Amino acid sequence: MTAVLGTRPDREEPRVKKPGRWSAPPRPVWEEEPSRAGRAGKGIALGLACLAILFPLWIVIVTSLQSKKTIDEAGGLVVIPKGITFVAYQELLGGGQVQRAALVSVGVTVAGTLFSMAVSVLCAYGLSRSGSLGHRWILMTLLATMFFGAGLIPTYLLVQALGLTDTYLALILPSAVSVFNILVLRAFFMNISQELVDSARIDGAGEWRILFRIVMPLSRAVVAVISLFYAVGYWSAWFNASIYLTDQDMMPLQNVMIQLVQKQERPVGLSAQINTGQLSPLAVQMAVMVLALLPVAVLSPLVQKHFKKGMLTGAVKG
Repeated sequence: MTAVLGTRPDREEPRVKKPGRWSAPPRPVWEEEPSRAGRAGKGIALGLACLAILFPLWIVIVTSLQSKKTIDEAGGLVVIPKGITFVAYQELLGGGQVQRAALVSVGVTVAGTLFSMAVSVLCAYGLSRSGSLGHRWILMTLLATMFFGAGLIPTYLLVQALGLTDTYLALILPSAVSVFNILVLRAFFMNISQELVDSARIDGAGEWRILFRIVMPLSRAVVAVISLFYAVGYWSAWFNASIYLTDQDMMPLQNVMIQLVQKQERPVGLSAQINTGQLSPLAVQMAVMVLALLPVAVLSPLVQKHFKKGMLTGAVKG
């Protein structure tokens, strides 16, 4: 046997088995191609989840479109419709407390969303500029309010001292600003190219012009998403009205819906028809629920395309 000078046969390096020509590189189990059983299981799970969401909504809509006789025969909620009648909607929208409450909700939602977006955009833009006056202290103060709050009684005393009770401002100002939404807007604004802002400033543009001509057009996705958040919050709000308002004519739609569901009182104009058996109280309750859900169901698909760009870009990359 001959040995090559400088080599040690007893310490040979182990041979590494190279993957074949058609073999795929190893990857985690959760990234493997699912089997037929796995795909079928996912489809069944998604189908059941959709059914669990849509089935109660189907019951609410169908019951609101049924006559009193059909609801009485079903013993309550109706699953399979027997004809369609819009009597409940005609009576609700024909005037009275429900129509007035719907107009109040629309007005508060529009005005509150515009005010909240104006404050949030201005605050977020100021905090996104590193050279703005006191932006660190203001940011720390805003973050502290996310973890510490004064409580219900001090808030009520403040609203009462400002003379906002029994006014529509009490439905807007106490919940006008969300720190979370400001942080999302700030993170999105910080992702805008600083060179673009500097070039506009060199051309003589001021901060207001930069905000409305450059920053806002580039931030349409996140502005649409945050506007939807504020709008849904104002439309669904009921707590502020229950503690700050005493006049029933000023109550928004959500509070009237709670009164109908809890059967505390019935809207003016419907009591006589319900008592005489011309109208089912359950159909009225379901119709009010549909009216309360309708704006959210219509607006959400319109803003859905902006969710990924608006929320992920603003929250993750910031």
